[in-house]
Amino acid sequence: MIQQMMGPKRRAVAAGMALLLLGLLRAQAAIGEERQEKTKGQSVAARVDEQVITMQDLESALAPQLAKLQEQKYQLMQSKLDELIEGRLLGQEAKRRGVTVEALLKAEVLSKAPKVTETEVASFIKENKARLKGEGADISARVRDYLTSQKEARQRRVYVAGLLQGAKVATFLQEPEPIRITVKAEGFAKGRKDAPVTLVEFTDFHCPFCGRAVATLKNVMREYDGKIRWVFRDFPIASLHPMAGKAAEAARCAGEQGKFWEYHDLLFEGKSQATVDDFKRSAEQLKLDPKSFGQCLDSGKHQAAVEADVQEGARLGVTGTPTFFINGRMLVGAQPLESFRRIIEAELRARSK
Repeated sequence: MIQQMMGPKRRAVAAGMALLLLGLLRAQAAIGEERQEKTKGQSVAARVDEQVITMQDLESALAPQLAKLQEQKYQLMQSKLDELIEGRLLGQEAKRRGVTVEALLKAEVLSKAPKVTETEVASFIKENKARLKGEGADISARVRDYLTSQKEARQRRVYVAGLLQGAKVATFLQEPEPIRITVKAEGFAKGRKDAPVTLVEFTDFHCPFCGRAVATLKNVMREYDGKIRWVFRDFPIASLHPMAGKAAEAARCAGEQGKFWEYHDLLFEGKSQATVDDFKRSAEQLKLDPKSFGQCLDSGKHQAAVEADVQEGARLGVTGTPTFFINGRMLVGAQPLESFRRIIEAELRARSK
């Protein structure tokens, strides 16, 4: 009788367990479907227990490094393509004339390149004395060879440009879709807030390459007036320029009085902006209130903000200065104006479609 009574209870318990198991299986299936949905269309790079690391996760974490590699690859391919096109043009012209390429270059480049003068040699030695090593005659000979090669290279470019104009040359090398890095456009800025192109610069006031880039950036701002916004971010490299961080603080103190960009220019133009007294004299030169400026600088008021920029730059993959992000596209170093034009024009074309 007891066994007969236990039968229905056992069946009820079993039914309850079955329902619970079914619920667990459904929950696991739902979790699996959600996980599949998250990784749908994405390659899986790794799995840690129940968590998935996708290729998109990996590429996002490596975005700064991948952007640099992609840009380097494209530049290498473009440079090599130009070299191959030049070789074909010279080969065709040599064949047309019935001479060798070497003979063609001797006639059109080597013989027509301007000769290096003693004045040019002496002037170069004077301007680069600190970098030149060796004795007088040896230095002169090396400088002469260097200047000669420079003039021959210029003459070759002029000659090849002429051949290019007379030939039918079409190039089909396409720049890859850029890897964009999300950068906060916060800081002192020039240009319209709604400009289609935003250029964020990470720079060091005591970096000579950053100083060279200033003139280029001013040309960019003039050429693309109304179309570009230039945002300044600090990235002083203390190991190379011990006072660069204090210079960045000084510029922010000047910014409190509405003279950031004027002070910015003075710092990059200055030859000995290496002490706090130098920074204060620059403030006087701009007719800033000396007491307010001095209190701001001496207190270290902006030290944390400068360091925050450095940390942000490091997170974005900045390892040297100057480093630029043009609509999130990384460009490193004191690049020529043409490098900025190439990216800016591409961005403007993309936004006009």
